[in-house]
Amino acid sequence: MAEVSKLDQVLESIEMLPLEDQEVLVELVQRRLVERRREEIAEHIAEAQADDEAGKVFRGTVEDAIAELRA
Repeated sequence: MAEVSKLDQVLESIEMLPLEDQEVLVELVQRRLVERRREEIAEHIAEAQADDEAGKVFRGTVEDAIAELRA
């Protein structure tokens, strides 16, 4: 017999919940995903700021960038 994946087990458990509880669960998961994404964005911003302060960020026009790539 095939092993049931954890995701399938979770989905089966969710389907046993009342509809209202399922709706609340969806809202909670969506909020947590939004918060997790915000945290990722904040980390990327902090990394970008650190790179900028360390002088690792290229600044210039498109022409400057092309010239840099050709050099």
